[in-house]
Amino acid sequence: MKKKTRQSTKQPTKKTNITICSVTLERPLSNYLDAVSEQTDIRVGFPFPLGAHAREDGVNFSIFSRHASRIRLELFDHPEDATPSQAIDLDPVCNRTGDIWHIWMKGIKSGQMYAYRIDGPYEPKEGHRFNPNKLLIDPFAKAISLFPKWDFEPAYGYDPLDPKQDLVRSPVDDAGVMPKCIFMEEDFDWHGDKPLRHPWSKTLIYETHVRGFTIHPNSGVQHAGTYRGIIEKIPYLKEIGVTALELMPIQEFNENQVVSIHSQTDKTLKNYWGYDPVAFLAPKASYSSSGGTGQQNLEFKEMVLALHQAGIEVILDVVFTHTAEVDEQGPTLCFRGIDNSIFYMLEDDKRFYKDYTGTGNTINANHPIVRDYILAALHYWVMEMHVDGFRFDLAAVLGRGRSGNLLSNPPLLEQIAEDPILREVKIIAEAWDVAGAYEMGSFSGRCWAEWNGRYRDDVRRFWRGDDGMLGLFAYRICGSSDIYTKSGKGPDASINFITCHDGFTLNDLVSYRHKHNEANKRNNLDGPDLNFSDNYGFEGETKLAEIEAIRKRQIKNFLLTLMISRGVPMLLGGDEFRRTQRGNNNAFCQDNETSWYDWSYLKQHKDIFRFACGMIAFRANHPILSKEAFYTDAEIRWFSPRGELPNWAHPKEKQFAFLVRENEQNALYIMFNADIGTVDFYLPPLSQGMLWHLAVDTSRETPQDLFAKGEEPLLEDSLTYPLNPRSSVILLLSNMV
Repeated sequence: MKKKTRQSTKQPTKKTNITICSVTLERPLSNYLDAVSEQTDIRVGFPFPLGAHAREDGVNFSIFSRHASRIRLELFDHPEDATPSQAIDLDPVCNRTGDIWHIWMKGIKSGQMYAYRIDGPYEPKEGHRFNPNKLLIDPFAKAISLFPKWDFEPAYGYDPLDPKQDLVRSPVDDAGVMPKCIFMEEDFDWHGDKPLRHPWSKTLIYETHVRGFTIHPNSGVQHAGTYRGIIEKIPYLKEIGVTALELMPIQEFNENQVVSIHSQTDKTLKNYWGYDPVAFLAPKASYSSSGGTGQQNLEFKEMVLALHQAGIEVILDVVFTHTAEVDEQGPTLCFRGIDNSIFYMLEDDKRFYKDYTGTGNTINANHPIVRDYILAALHYWVMEMHVDGFRFDLAAVLGRGRSGNLLSNPPLLEQIAEDPILREVKIIAEAWDVAGAYEMGSFSGRCWAEWNGRYRDDVRRFWRGDDGMLGLFAYRICGSSDIYTKSGKGPDASINFITCHDGFTLNDLVSYRHKHNEANKRNNLDGPDLNFSDNYGFEGETKLAEIEAIRKRQIKNFLLTLMISRGVPMLLGGDEFRRTQRGNNNAFCQDNETSWYDWSYLKQHKDIFRFACGMIAFRANHPILSKEAFYTDAEIRWFSPRGELPNWAHPKEKQFAFLVRENEQNALYIMFNADIGTVDFYLPPLSQGMLWHLAVDTSRETPQDLFAKGEEPLLEDSLTYPLNPRSSVILLLSNMV
């Protein structure tokens, strides 16, 4: 290749002195640079950073593989191309530094599609599954091309009924049915955006699904089912009082991975939830309204910026515990073909995968190489995408060592908590896995908040009327000190929820005694059997006024309980207007009206929506309820309906009250009756000039069930209050007249 010519200059030529064996040589600096610099369009490149990164007037590609013998980088013009426009074999001597393979190419522009082929030993019983016939995704790809037809059939080209099919390397080239990675130069104007960092005490989390939130035809948005659709719903989120939006997985996944047929529509079921990632850094392309060749990254950033400008944080539900490559008969997409024995936990017979996730494989998260991958992904989402926190799916898995044992001080979890970039973001653990690990209350240090599964279960059981729940219910509404004090955590470690994506919606919790997952085509065997739910006399939807009245009252009881509990409340999206999944408590594959938000319910159940918004506002107006500390004896007093201390141990007691003193002039008196009969509660005696006002009564019809701040009516009887069956009441004690 012809060398670049340099323009002449009248300035004296700078020289460099080179001393060799005590002999000093002189050479013009310009000539020296030409002599030692690579001048080709394809160069050796650099090992770090991993992934594809702009450097000078080209792009540096870098990928890890310890056991590979050969790596090829392929460039593509279109997502569906089966043949690359250019293919470059990386020299194992020149293009390899340690375990990092790298190359630099001139002239690569933003939007360029690429992927890898990696060869090496195919010895499944030794843990190696290299297959150069399979196109591989770069683990550090920041975008994956939108390609709806990609195919994840296991061991493509072989008999899926053969239990030993994986012992033979598939000869089928899958480039035409695989998406491609996209190199991105992400210049985005953040307009000075900074982290919001709402304290836990002022946080209300709203869990939702990007597509399901607005995809229904009646959602009223222009860009349905997309990041922009969420932007259009920001006024709605503000009306509720949301401070943090928790998004179900948006790390790129294949929605066509599920192949069974819906029993009623005869349509193929989808991987709707997305808990099967194929790329840790890439936002889901199909959630973009503007295109899937890199536009998804910009649109995601636009969504984050708009939410921040509205005062709403963004929390991502992330999956670093398993991937879509499934078990030994699954597809080869990324990690399996890059270095299977490094990235996954394997059994003693390394042909098979340890499975602590229920998906067929488990990421080897505490291997130093894999730890670095996970931390790099988290850094990217915080620094480049400006997200405010993470909820870690099946986080107990991240505390397992390479052999699968639970570590006493897991290095990855400690690194996340102490990392200088991550230490101020919200980190939330699902502190269990499917193999029996249950670390709720003691999950890896003070910085980690946790989904409180015991809060969910105990609150459900109390309001269902189960025996022996009085004391446990009291612990839950006070921040679960019985769970968190032993590890030095406070109530802010408890993410309180009644419902979440995984299980019944709030409406279904009071409408179904049993799960109804037949449409999932798994003989109704999937999803939890133990739901602590009730139908109050009829299974499913009904127009019977008596049953509907009970259900409505119970929904209000749950909403009130969630909002008066110390800890961090999380509301499942749609519960505020009685969204239903018609009894399906595992709608992971239902990308249809089973899961979509039907916004007609907002008008149909406007009384519940009003109550939910009112209770969220009530919590904000009474910060004593959300302090990041457990109640002291000076702050709280307990009462039975008779005005005495409750008999916590009595299995049949289902009523109690507590008095919370906000200051010398104001207090809250909150009463609960989970029984089926009316109970008269004796009210604490009043001091001179003090009065009781009614704030909330869940047994009343709207608008008399909840009163806005400053509009609470005075109680005529200051001695007793009749608490109706299955209801809760909040009284305000103040000197207001």
